[in-house]
Amino acid sequence: MFIYILRHAWADHADDPNWPSDTQRPLTEEGRERFARVMPRLVKRGFAPEVIATSPYLRCRQTAQAIAEHVEGDPDIVELSALAPQSDLAAIMGWTREQDVEQMAWVGHSPDIGFLAATLLGNCSAIERFAPGTCAAVHIDQEAAQGAGQLQWLVAG
Repeated sequence: MFIYILRHAWADHADDPNWPSDTQRPLTEEGRERFARVMPRLVKRGFAPEVIATSPYLRCRQTAQAIAEHVEGDPDIVELSALAPQSDLAAIMGWTREQDVEQMAWVGHSPDIGFLAATLLGNCSAIERFAPGTCAAVHIDQEAAQGAGQLQWLVAG
């Protein structure tokens, strides 16, 4: 199984008074355009998630939708509260184990996404920072668990 771990694309600033709730902070137009330019690089590497799990925050949902628009097939998009800031790794892993797919994507927030990727790789400091729009491809031969993954590639946004 491949798990693609992505940080949401470029969003408005957290201190923007237009978005008093961080949950509703959207991607910027430039962020959408930049991520659209990243997508062909991902697809060229075989990126084709069958299901996309996303934080319920707007910027992550918008990133998940952009992924779905650029990949073959019609991947399901599933909101997981476990991918919200201060991610719940045990819940994400449990959900992942229930999926019967060869490829899936997790879309979340920094610094959590870096921690999730590093934990799958068995080194909690292996990937500390993900820039917006970055994707790590982690291959797992067995059940999704700490240390079960092998980094195949990393594309910075």
